[in-house]
Amino acid sequence: MNSSAQLHWQLSKRRAQMSIAILTLLSLAACGGSSTTAGSADNAAQAVPPDTILTGLVTTAPAPALAAPPADQPSLIPFANEEGAVLTVSSTGSIDKNNAFFKAFGNGRSCATCHQESQGWSISPDSLQARFAQTNGDDPVFRLVDGANSPNALVATIDQKRLAYSMLLTKGLIRVGLPVPADAEFTLIKVDDPYGYASTKEVSLFRRPMPTTNLKFLSTVMWDGRETFTDARSNICIRNTRPLQCFSSTDVDLLHQSNSAVTGHAQAAQGLTAAEQRSIVDFEKTLFTAQITSLVAGNLTDAGAKGGPAELAKNNFYFGINDIEAGDYLTGAPFDRNVMNMFTAWRGLDRPVPPNPPVQGRPPQPPQPPTAINLARGSIARGEQIFNNKPFNITRVAGFNDELRVPLQRATCASCHSVGNVGSHSVPRLFNTGVSDASLRTPDMPLYTLRNKLTGETVETTDPGSAMATGKWKDIGRFKVPSLRAIEARSPYFHNGGMVEISDVVRFYDKRFNIGLTPQEVIDLSEFLKVL
Repeated sequence: MNSSAQLHWQLSKRRAQMSIAILTLLSLAACGGSSTTAGSADNAAQAVPPDTILTGLVTTAPAPALAAPPADQPSLIPFANEEGAVLTVSSTGSIDKNNAFFKAFGNGRSCATCHQESQGWSISPDSLQARFAQTNGDDPVFRLVDGANSPNALVATIDQKRLAYSMLLTKGLIRVGLPVPADAEFTLIKVDDPYGYASTKEVSLFRRPMPTTNLKFLSTVMWDGRETFTDARSNICIRNTRPLQCFSSTDVDLLHQSNSAVTGHAQAAQGLTAAEQRSIVDFEKTLFTAQITSLVAGNLTDAGAKGGPAELAKNNFYFGINDIEAGDYLTGAPFDRNVMNMFTAWRGLDRPVPPNPPVQGRPPQPPQPPTAINLARGSIARGEQIFNNKPFNITRVAGFNDELRVPLQRATCASCHSVGNVGSHSVPRLFNTGVSDASLRTPDMPLYTLRNKLTGETVETTDPGSAMATGKWKDIGRFKVPSLRAIEARSPYFHNGGMVEISDVVRFYDKRFNIGLTPQEVIDLSEFLKVL
């Protein structure tokens, strides 16, 4: 058995052993949309007291299932997932379930309907399927306006509902209906919609709900940046752009977005009051979420590691921090690709342990093999270094190759995911890595053919991305760089839920950019991303 296959087997064995300790605590998340049902069900969903999780990581004995706190109590407890547990902390010390974030509006939805603590403040197909089963498809998340594949879908029977909400149930996708901008540089000349609804008047775009946590590190609101507003009077500007691109603050963007969500997704007849907007955004800004334990590596703060949400909250952020193009806007330091340094203390832990000093009259002892937990920690530390330093050529990426300096096209993962120990991007710079290309279309996705008004060039895509907001041909297929923290809690991945496993994402980019990752490097990089 080669080394990578052996490590993969050892990691799988340890996951199986550690899963026993929390198996009895796992339950399907069944979350409603009102402030009461969403809170109580979310707390019950895979909630595990911190001491139970930590105990479970060092013993194979089953841990007793403890009752979750009442819905009106702060949660601040880990939620088990396939790789360990995720934890949210708040800068206020508690999660206020009386906040307007949890208030039901219009059609019964609240912000918490699609942004669940147990799922990294997004939603997962498994949880949605449980909610569907427990409510016969009547949970507020299942609404025709955007939960269904088409607002005209039939929902009279349970079977009709299951078909109508199939994209939500299988991939956790919300339908975003947008018109082609009147002044767009392109026209929509062909629509292939398996649900028979999309047209030149309204394009159906299926997207994952963005997490409402770790917003301290945010520069772009929404996948396509449509809630990120330009402001010519602002001094918040991307350097080296002509004309200069300046923006409103993310606080302004988030206030507007909160109201758009309530009048759109929740179909409220009236918008939020200014006080409600302020309350929701302030609440979201207090949240920090990250994986806190790993089934194979144990506590992510042990042995000098700096994983988990408490350490995450300490990271600095401002517009233009560690920018790949212009360097750090505040300090003037050049871009530093070593953006991830949480697990440097774990480097080398997978090496054999030196023997004790020889004792006279006794034969020398051989080095001791590393423990399973240290093998896992060593793999994570290697994955962190691969993320920072494994070079590859970035090609055919709109927003990167056509707008940034040529030398930057020799890059690493950190070139786009450049915010330290977070993995977001510090300015509103969107990229097209080919995720919505027609070649990757699955049968459940609509396909759109766009024609350039000036050149006659055509392109096929499942989602035009930011071009639906800007109307610019060059923006077709461009999306924001998402934060990487707590990604294990919010599968599936990409804007369209196209990848289920983190290893799938790694292999996608390995193939897309011809990185040349070895099997061992795929394992190491995947293991690192799982514990963020």
